[in-house]
Amino acid sequence: MAHVIAIDGPAASGKSSTARAVAEALGFAHLDSGALYRGVTLVALEHGATPGAPLDANAILLEAERRGLSLLYDGTGFSVYLGGEPADEAIRSAPVTGMVSAVSAVPEIREWVNERLRALPGAGQPVVVDGRDIGTVVFPDATLKVFLTASPRTRAARRLTQRGQAVGDAELAQETSLLAARDAADSGRPVAPLRMAEDAVPLDGTALTFAEQVAEIVDLARARMTRPG
Repeated sequence: MAHVIAIDGPAASGKSSTARAVAEALGFAHLDSGALYRGVTLVALEHGATPGAPLDANAILLEAERRGLSLLYDGTGFSVYLGGEPADEAIRSAPVTGMVSAVSAVPEIREWVNERLRALPGAGQPVVVDGRDIGTVVFPDATLKVFLTASPRTRAARRLTQRGQAVGDAELAQETSLLAARDAADSGRPVAPLRMAEDAVPLDGTALTFAEQVAEIVDLARARMTRPG
């Protein structure tokens, strides 16, 4: 299997942007595990699923396969394709965002997605993957596992900035509270909970610049890949 760099961590820790930059620095492909869950969610919605209603995982996955839901390499990363057409814009819609957590919590759907994620480095493509259970469930034998964190207040400020919202004390307090609730939910969920793998390297990015954070992971990866044995 090709090298896999797994970056896990809580919401708004900067996993995706960091993974993308690390992949570019290493000449690897960036693999966003959440994109395929969003693709399945898009299929579910188009197949008649509604928020809050029970999900028929088998029917959704059969429809996903019938429509050729897949991740295809575009030269730098993997893009979601549905029906032979790129779907990256469609999977970022508000309805998909509102339902993806429920869809990704279904065990049968998680295993379907995981099998497809595992096939990519298995085919010889080195990847940097980000998510919440990459090092613990999806790639337990990854070359390097990093658990990326930052203080709740730092993560809240980043999330507000990403949205283009004000970053005042009241906004920070509210967003910090929301992230704390999200952390508790992610860590306590029965399926693939957020946790750090025993052999992961913890990295707190609170006091690091983005460039420093990326450089530290790149250095760790290069050291791990050149380690004898």
